[in-house]
Amino acid sequence: MSSPDTALLDDLARAAERDGIAKTVVGAVIADEGGKILLLHRPADDYLGGLWELPSGGVDDGETLIEALRREVAEETGLTVTAIGGYLGHFDYRSGSGRTTRQFNFTATVTGETVTLTEHDAHLWADRTQQNQVSGAVHTILDTWHDQAL
Repeated sequence: MSSPDTALLDDLARAAERDGIAKTVVGAVIADEGGKILLLHRPADDYLGGLWELPSGGVDDGETLIEALRREVAEETGLTVTAIGGYLGHFDYRSGSGRTTRQFNFTATVTGETVTLTEHDAHLWADRTQQNQVSGAVHTILDTWHDQAL
């Protein structure tokens, strides 16, 4: 699976702007050698509290999707992204502040043994059954990942 090219990333940004998206977010599907996916658990008192999700976060002004993905994975997990693979699709939702948000999702390869959480209260290397704990939107992204991994 090759890294997304600049033309694709530009097309994604233009489509989000055209669709009236106010905020962009990136998400990473990070798998271990056994095919388990890293999921993070939102604290109960947080927006969407109790949800299991992909490592993800907002794209800052002037930052590319790829730069944001590397930064967010490092901030949320302490892991270092060494490669970004294919684009897995996006989904839209309302942020805690009510803004229309689009999350772009990519595969990512990381280094580091220990997950160090900063914004979440738990993590899980989820097998296929445990991956059912995510939202329907994230489940669709994981289905795409599974289809590409075959």
